[in-house]
Amino acid sequence: MIRFDQVSKRYEGGHEALSQLSFEVADGEMAFVTGHSGAGKSTLLKLIALIERPSHGQIVLDGQSLSKVRRGGIPRLRRGIGMVFQDHRLLMDRTVFANVELPLVIGAVAPAERARRVRAALEKVGLLDYERQLPASLSAGEQQRVGIARAIVARPKLLIADEPTGNLDPQLAVEIMGLFAEFQQLGTTVLVASHDLPLIKRMKKRVVVLDHGRLVADVAASEVQ
Repeated sequence: MIRFDQVSKRYEGGHEALSQLSFEVADGEMAFVTGHSGAGKSTLLKLIALIERPSHGQIVLDGQSLSKVRRGGIPRLRRGIGMVFQDHRLLMDRTVFANVELPLVIGAVAPAERARRVRAALEKVGLLDYERQLPASLSAGEQQRVGIARAIVARPKLLIADEPTGNLDPQLAVEIMGLFAEFQQLGTTVLVASHDLPLIKRMKKRVVVLDHGRLVADVAASEVQ
């Protein structure tokens, strides 16, 4: 599903966020990317979603070289990627239903099908009874669940999450990670950036470790302790 081949990312001013990074994530696999603050975790995810472009190297996503995707093709690429952010990025003046529905509106899905998918996604994250509420009335954990429902409603082949449990208490964090594991069991490829080592170890999934933009460890799920 994902292949990085000698990928580097250097920002203006000389900061090198990633350096000669090579790794693969198989179709249907769940993996974590971890490392210190500034290790390059968020940059890695931004490159996958074409929020950023690499300075060197090649990224292949589901058989497609991202270097060949022009600006006009980015929206189409992103429709196959569900993205979850630490700060939720919800539209606070729209209902929970409208927030989750947004990717389907952009994708021109018929209204009846949109309603069915939105309610199925909300039920999956335990928020079906909250569809008419505004995000501001929800807790941080509930808002994160809305963000996850929005990320999965279009049935993406790939789900990426950037520190999705950073603002949550430990029990909620475990529940959110459990949801990601459920999506993997349904065939979705899941890549999560997180610095929460105890939680990562608890999940028993593959762990890719970055240090100052370089890959320093790639621990198989069977070896996570």
